[in-house]
Amino acid sequence: MRIGIVCYPTFGGSGVLATELGKALADKGHSVHFITYQQPVRLNIFNANIYYHEVRVPTYPLFDYPPYEVALASTMVDVINNHGLDLLHVHYAIPHASAAYMAKKIVEKKGLSIPFITTLHGTDITLVGKDKTYEPVVTFSINESDAITAVSKNLKEETYKFFKITKDIEVIYNFVDVSRFNKKPIDAFRKVIAPNGERILAHASNFRKVKRVDDVIKVFAKVNEKIPSKLLMIGDGPERPMIEEMTKELGVHDEVRFLGKQEQIEEILLIADLFLLTSDYESFGLAALEAMAAHTPVISTNAGGLPEINIHGKTGYCTPIGDVHAMSSFALELLENDDQLKHFQKNAFEQAERFDISKIVPQYEKLYGRFCKMDCKSQ
Repeated sequence: MRIGIVCYPTFGGSGVLATELGKALADKGHSVHFITYQQPVRLNIFNANIYYHEVRVPTYPLFDYPPYEVALASTMVDVINNHGLDLLHVHYAIPHASAAYMAKKIVEKKGLSIPFITTLHGTDITLVGKDKTYEPVVTFSINESDAITAVSKNLKEETYKFFKITKDIEVIYNFVDVSRFNKKPIDAFRKVIAPNGERILAHASNFRKVKRVDDVIKVFAKVNEKIPSKLLMIGDGPERPMIEEMTKELGVHDEVRFLGKQEQIEEILLIADLFLLTSDYESFGLAALEAMAAHTPVISTNAGGLPEINIHGKTGYCTPIGDVHAMSSFALELLENDDQLKHFQKNAFEQAERFDISKIVPQYEKLYGRFCKMDCKSQ
């Protein structure tokens, strides 16, 4: 099949998922065309079946805000016409679904039929999409999609709750390439981070308010009072300066390392004893799944779709949002008991295997097959 994938090219969950999906499809012989404004960060390999089409948005003094959606739809039309795409798969509804609808209608005038599938990832529904400025267009473009998928049952329920969606939404979970994480930790790396045998905790996010990164620091400070520990903070974002200042106020600045954005986080997660995710909402929690693939138990909130992957008392623990005391207590319970920690590590990895890329990508291929013409051929 010839598949067009439209996504944000950033470190966020939707962009990572879309890029890894495209790479996996290309490995299986499909032609994959990425359409976005810059090369996705995870698109770091050469594959003869992968093509990248940059959306160029011209700037004119007339425009206070460059019309990205129009430029995106035009680029989609060009790729459909020039490369004979069989379908479009757009990740994150805003503005990708509405742009795909526009492109579909344009090529219809030339006698071409191009189905488009919309995958909902979270904040496109629960945060941005609910804004009255966007809601009518989001609702319309989702309903006009030929198929709709969501990355968790919770997100599916939230979509029906807040939008008048008239079509079925299928749940196809996020995935992780377990083989990337299933390797031996680098002992020398761990010794550099924790030279005196300290426990290592980790967190990864975009450092936005919804992630409640201040709770990560509070939990760590409580853990560090009882057990000498180090905290690795992966990612960057608007809350980082405040969080760095907070580490000084709580007296843990020397125990916390801010690593910034990392393309390959497996080496970091492999040396961690625990992963902390304190979010107000996660439609799925891809960062938690990647931690589990690295044999790292997760202490998280019970927000959104997190309980669907982090099984309380088995792969880690889920607590109410903002319950710093419960999170730190559960963390100490695991860190103070090596046998229990090893048991949870085993469970976490086995849970990650259920979401391995080899199990999820065929679900997308099956979905594509419902809309692909009979003469579609694997490229």
